[in-house]
Amino acid sequence: MRITLKAGDVLFHEGDEPTTAFLIEQGQVEVSALQHGQRVVLSHLGSGDLLGEMAVIDDAPRTATATAISESVLIPIDRTQISERLAETDPIIRSLLEGQLKRYRGALAALQGKRHEPSSGETPSEQLGVSKIRLESQLREALNNEGLDVRYQPLLHVRSGKIAGYEALVRWTHPERGPISPAEFVALAEETSLIVPIGEYVFDAACKAVSRFIAAGADPQPFIAVNVSARQLGQPELIERIVERVDKAGLPRNSLKVEITESQALNYELVAGVIALCHQHGIQVALDDFGTGYSHLTHLHKLAFDTMKVDQAFTRSMLVDPRSMAIVEAIVRMGKAIEADIVVEGIETQEMLDALRRLDCDYAQGYLIGKPQTIEELLARQ
Repeated sequence: MRITLKAGDVLFHEGDEPTTAFLIEQGQVEVSALQHGQRVVLSHLGSGDLLGEMAVIDDAPRTATATAISESVLIPIDRTQISERLAETDPIIRSLLEGQLKRYRGALAALQGKRHEPSSGETPSEQLGVSKIRLESQLREALNNEGLDVRYQPLLHVRSGKIAGYEALVRWTHPERGPISPAEFVALAEETSLIVPIGEYVFDAACKAVSRFIAAGADPQPFIAVNVSARQLGQPELIERIVERVDKAGLPRNSLKVEITESQALNYELVAGVIALCHQHGIQVALDDFGTGYSHLTHLHKLAFDTMKVDQAFTRSMLVDPRSMAIVEAIVRMGKAIEADIVVEGIETQEMLDALRRLDCDYAQGYLIGKPQTIEELLARQ
């Protein structure tokens, strides 16, 4: 419901409780405050401006009076609307906003000759925001000091029974918190451009690992699959840099495999270009986590993936749930029909592996095959 004010009408007074913010749809509103006993105009706001939102955000009494200086129409914005949107906002943004509000109120109190009582402590969102900023800085430091660890989880070629390759998985052991979940620090890195140098770090490590496997006489010579984030896909000359690394290390071009996760809303034009460039240079591309996230067959129709990785969400129950087994069977048949290799994740028992053999699946990955390990641990088993 819109509010209509005539010239001279007061929307709210200084000191009022904040219940609502307003969007000015038409007209002009003057914002003023008492400073040393004199009323001082702070601003004139017009169509499209927000009004009164700061008091609502930090739940503090109004610090100014709002008066219509012409006939005005305003749209009320309920406290709940603002709270819901703030709750969905990145914690760092909320922390910066709350810090800005504190400084604003302190400056306004000084102008008015009032004593500004600072808050007794950080709000929960400030604490979370500061924590994320601190963790991001520590992650940057770990990257610069080669403090990130890359583990390699083996992929079994089902028919031959041999380890054909590995998936590179980045890990971080925090000096104070210990191991940090990849779900936490990788997500944090993907919120910023930090995921780009982390990706480059993993590609460097993967090249070194393939070289060490070959030197140790691994048979067959393995490939290593490296996940590429949406931000990395948008980086110019990404594939050229990968090819340069592989060539510099004296490795076959198919030593590295690029994995693109289906949980991203794929930009078909961009991804198609990346795949075409990879194929031009002899690098294969896998669609990770197939069947989850933004899953639909358009991915397979429009994009020439070499490999489909079946998410473990289906394999966990495939031996006890006929529907799950039917889905795995259908994906395997579909993969063969489009001449794509199939990797089934989450294989933890011999019975599950036997089921993949019956389905003539290409590769298996999971704790039965091997947990993620360091290159030194894997080489010790050669």
